[in-house]
This record gives sequence, C-alpha cells and structure tokens, in this order.
Amino acid sequence: MIEAQATARYVRTSAQKAGLVLTLIRGKDVNRALATLQYTRKGIAADIAKVLRSAIANAQNKDGFSGDVDRLFVSKCYANQGPSQKRVRPAPMGRAFRVLKRTAHLTVHVSERPEKILAVSGAEAAPKRRRGAPAKGAPAKKASSDAKAGGRQPKQAKE
Repeated sequence: MIEAQATARYVRTSAQKAGLVLTLIRGKDVNRALATLQYTRKGIAADIAKVLRSAIANAQNKDGFSGDVDRLFVSKCYANQGPSQKRVRPAPMGRAFRVLKRTAHLTVHVSERPEKILAVSGAEAAPKRRRGAPAKGAPAKKASSDAKAGGRQPKQAKE
C-alpha cells in the first residue's frame, strides 16, 4: 500500500481556520476531496487543494504505485501552528497595540485503498435460510391463539 504526503509551510492563516477545511476532506477519495475544496467558500481552500495535488503527484512517482489515481484517498490531514509575525498597530495617545499575524503548516497524507478480495462461493458457503424461518439452534416461537385469530385482539368495551 502506497502512502505519500505533501506539506506547505508558513501559509498565512491560522491553524484553526485551516483545520476547519481539512476536516471536510479527511477520509474522502482524492477526486471527491478536490471537488469539495473547489466549492468551499474559504480562502484557505485553494492552498489546501494545491497541497493535495502535490501529494497525489508524490504518490504517482513512488515505486509500487498501481497507476490508478481513483484508488487514492486522504488518509490524514492536519494543520500545525507556525511562527507568528509580530507587528505594531498605532493606538491613541502615542500607544501601540501588538498584532500577531499567524502562520500554519499544512500537511496532507494520501494512501492507496487496498483491492477488495472477493470470496469464492463454493461448498463452504452457508446455505441461505428462508425469510421467517428460524435460524438453526434458535428457539421456535409458539403460535398463540391471538396469532391464529389474525393477530389482533378485539377491543374491550369500557364499563
């Protein structure tokens, strides 16, 4: 099973904002993840799509890749906090406020889904039981007088 990753470092957004978009694509196959990112209304979605395309390209260049991009899915994706840029904003009466411009490191891992192995039907396959028939070893239901009468009990008059 092939696994590849791509990382974008020092992206100008907070890790929390990027994490919201990354949770949308976690576990999806790559084509569906790219479509999701294309229609996500967040500025960071374009940067994440770029990282995802890079991870797909890295997987294609690995030895042992089957060549089928449709079998790739986003196995892990996360955003770590990067260094914050410190800036100063002027404030009234000669003071100054500190502004933190945050950065994030975006990482996307893609993996190849294993091929499905189908069981060969043969003598060892269990026979299908009929609907309504009890399973072997299960206690049989007793037929009650209500069931013989159509399953319904007549309403009793109030006194």
